[in-house]
Amino acid sequence: MALYLKSALLTALSVHGVSGAAVSRSQGNIFGDNGWHRYVRSPNNTILKPQSTLAGNVTGNVTNPNGLLGQGSSPTVLTRTEGDVDIPSIVVDFGQNVVGIVSIDFSGSSNSSVGFPGLKLAFSETQQYLTNVSDFTRSDNMAAGQKFTNGTDQIAVSNEPYTWKDQTGCQHGNQVCSDGLHGFRYMKIWLDSIESDVPYTQPYGSVSISNIELEWSAYLGTPDTFTGWFECSDEDLTRWWFDGVYTTDMNTDLFLANETDPRDSATPTLQGKEVVFDGAKRDRDPYVGDLAVAALTSYLSHDNPEATRNILADLANHQRSDGWIPPASINNYTLDLFDYPMWWVVCTADLVMYTGDTDFAAEYYEVMKKTLDTYYGQNLTSNGGLLNKTNGYGDYAFLPRSGVITYYNALYVHALKSAAQIADILGHPTDSSSWSSRASEVSEKLLTRNWDTAVSAFFDGGPCPNQAGDTICNVHAQDGNGLAVLSGAVNTSLATSLLNYYGNATSKPYGNAFYDNDLLSEGFSERVYAFISYFELAARLSTPGAAGSAIEEIKRLYGWMSTHDPEITFWEGIGPDGSPYEQGFTSMAHGWSTGIVPLMSNYILGVQPTGYGFKTWQICPVTDGMDLTWAKGEVGTPQGSIQVYWSQSEGGNFKMQIETPKGSSGVVCIPTGSSKGSRIFMDGKQVKQTGNAATVGPIATTGDGYRVLKVDGGYHTFAVER
Repeated sequence: MALYLKSALLTALSVHGVSGAAVSRSQGNIFGDNGWHRYVRSPNNTILKPQSTLAGNVTGNVTNPNGLLGQGSSPTVLTRTEGDVDIPSIVVDFGQNVVGIVSIDFSGSSNSSVGFPGLKLAFSETQQYLTNVSDFTRSDNMAAGQKFTNGTDQIAVSNEPYTWKDQTGCQHGNQVCSDGLHGFRYMKIWLDSIESDVPYTQPYGSVSISNIELEWSAYLGTPDTFTGWFECSDEDLTRWWFDGVYTTDMNTDLFLANETDPRDSATPTLQGKEVVFDGAKRDRDPYVGDLAVAALTSYLSHDNPEATRNILADLANHQRSDGWIPPASINNYTLDLFDYPMWWVVCTADLVMYTGDTDFAAEYYEVMKKTLDTYYGQNLTSNGGLLNKTNGYGDYAFLPRSGVITYYNALYVHALKSAAQIADILGHPTDSSSWSSRASEVSEKLLTRNWDTAVSAFFDGGPCPNQAGDTICNVHAQDGNGLAVLSGAVNTSLATSLLNYYGNATSKPYGNAFYDNDLLSEGFSERVYAFISYFELAARLSTPGAAGSAIEEIKRLYGWMSTHDPEITFWEGIGPDGSPYEQGFTSMAHGWSTGIVPLMSNYILGVQPTGYGFKTWQICPVTDGMDLTWAKGEVGTPQGSIQVYWSQSEGGNFKMQIETPKGSSGVVCIPTGSSKGSRIFMDGKQVKQTGNAATVGPIATTGDGYRVLKVDGGYHTFAVER
């Protein structure tokens, strides 16, 4: 669908009113089956067991290695006597990334001298970083004097049978300690101890393990919790949709002081509340930028907006006097990110549009105004109305850039338009007009200053390192270019040229790099962020003729992550040669990387809200330029579920069924292709058109390769014959 059409629909169909109800859960669907249940990755209940042991990772004297899986009558026994060279060890595999508290059932132990035999545990999301030190623990982010552990969890195994639980803290004062909650797939267990735990543990003796379990701590996304789902003729895209949901589910958890990032993040104002963390393993703190993707994934799969609302409210309540909103509670709400206050505005608008929560928007409307008009509007606007970053720590990737950056300004346009939408809903036309006008002015000036005519794409906009003055560095970034298209800062023609350049210049086997060269910093042309790739991919799906390139990029990006350890969950970032970009420290289950969910539901299925809480909606599936023959699915809304099923043949014929809530209304985009002789049918009747007016049923308009029909809620069928 053309960019201008979406903007027009959002304006024409916006409706004023009060807050909507909770998202309704589907009790059935127009497709007659629940075949999508087989793709759900969540465990069936909160108690999980390891799926296997890694045979090649058993060392030393280990008897009955599979006994600890709880599948036999005999336990697993690790034995070590003084003088043994080989340390008994074993690795259990939970089959996929998990998060929670491990417990171990011991049948007992025996000592060879004073002190209990010690066990050490190391956790990892990948086999690559599975060593004798966990790939990450909370202690890694603690000051030296505060650390519980040095990378392993310790156990002094008592002689009598009992169950040990991996709680945060120490068994004896500051000795025999463990970090508690972990996000991981693999757990290494070995019989050993550390010198600082003497006299409570020793590296010798015998330990019997009869069972290992994990108590799942995060959101349990079983099939009955889904209010939305997606399937299509490409099974990989279907699987990745559910993998994205599972990744965000892993990050949706209670905010507890001993399970969050320890760097002054444990705020009492979030204690005990459900939030969406940015990573299951790290940094367990809710960052608002991550919600730009993770919250959409949550809205499109589960009725759980409270987790997002809690974060947005908490950060708004900590707004600084100059209008700046902190990105997270880390460092006692002082981490100085330049872009995240704008993401707060965008995410607030998303909350209203998807859930209908106008009460939240009304409560925090002045916070939004102060952010846009004071922090950005007065303090940080220069160069004739463009944002000019001169201070602050950085942004979503802590990038070493300053100046009139395309990303910051394109995001500013996006935030201003989002705020204008909220102002319209709440009945503040003056603010809406002001923000809309400012968005247009910034778009025009950004194009004038930062457009690179040599390659037909936006410069990043700032100087190169150690470069003086206002000279623009010859480097182009994915974030600014993708958001410039999505925010409407460029027309369709420029969007097409921009996307063509960027795809050709940055393609990697594992996605598109977030910079086209390394002038800003070494290795940037090899790094891929699924987070920022989402906006480029959405831009492609919003631009006529670019959908095929979007699917091709999706298959490189999500295909790479899904076929490399730990599989299933999606990574925080990808580095050179497709490796985790920060080695073992990298979060391999990161909510901001789940853009596959809104890409499929909002664009391929085509369902998006155009009025708050889906009072009005659009169903505009992107079908051109790809090999998909059908797609179907459901989106939960406060009004009831929206269900869609479309199919297309090689000859170009198209069919679609929709079921939408009674009392709602919207528009349906019917792909007609380039054929001039296409016949369109709605509910079995041909839709004829004289000029731009339909003579049967709905109001029809003509677009480039599609027609748009305005329809009321209920069940409808559509067909195109060419």
